[in-house]
Amino acid sequence: MNNSMITIKNVNKIYDNTTALHDVSLDIKQGEFIALVGMSGGGKSTLLRLIAGLEQPTSGSVTINDSSTDSLMRVMFQEDRLLPWMSVLDNLSFGSKDKNTKAHARQLLDLVELGDYANHFPNQLSGGQKQRVALARALMTDPKILLLDEPLGALDALTRRKMQDLILDICQKQNLTTILVTHDVEEAARMADRIVVMKNSTNSYEETCPKNRNVGQIGLVADRVLGEILEEPTLEKQTA
Repeated sequence: MNNSMITIKNVNKIYDNTTALHDVSLDIKQGEFIALVGMSGGGKSTLLRLIAGLEQPTSGSVTINDSSTDSLMRVMFQEDRLLPWMSVLDNLSFGSKDKNTKAHARQLLDLVELGDYANHFPNQLSGGQKQRVALARALMTDPKILLLDEPLGALDALTRRKMQDLILDICQKQNLTTILVTHDVEEAARMADRIVVMKNSTNSYEETCPKNRNVGQIGLVADRVLGEILEEPTLEKQTA
C-alpha cells in the first residue's frame, strides 16, 4: 500500500532565464516531518510554494495523494499575518460561518497554551505568542499537511526552542505531514525525520535523523548537513 502523501516528480521551475528548481524528485510519506535546508537561492521556498499550490512548476508534477478539499493543507509563515484590529479569537474564527468555530478556536488556543489570551489583540502579544496564534490559525481547518516557511526565524533562542517543542508535539499527536523550510541546520536536526539539502536548485543530499535523538546526535547530524551545504569536511571526518 502506498502511504505517500506528497509526490514530487522531475520538477523544474524557471523564472525568465533563471532556473529556480532543476529536476527535483521527492516522495514524502504521510505523517513524515521533512526539513528543507540550504543556502539562500537554493530553491527551498520555491519548492514549498509549489507544494502549497501558490505557483505551478514549469515542468514535472507535484501530486497530493489525497482526495480531500483545499482544507487539507495550511501554510505558516515567518510573519504572523494577524489582523491587528481583531482579537485573537476573532483572528482564528474570521471568515467562518460554522456555529462551532469559536469553540474550536478556543480549543486550539488551549492547545498552544494561550487559552487566557482569546480577547487580547495582536499588539498586546509578544513575538512568540503571535506565532502561537498563527500556528493555532493554521490548525483551524484540521489540515493533514502543514507547511512551515521559516516561522521561527525572528524569535529569540529560548522562545524558538519552546516553539520547536510545541510544533513537534502537535505534529506528532495529529500525525501531520510537515515540511519545514529553515536556514538553521540544528533546528532541522532536532525536529525533522528527514533533512533535504537544496543546493544549486535541486535536492542534492538527504539525511535521515535518528528517533529519540540526544544532544550529541543532533550535533552530529547538523554537522554532516552543514558540511554538505558548505562542501566542507565534517567533524566526524576530521576526527576519523
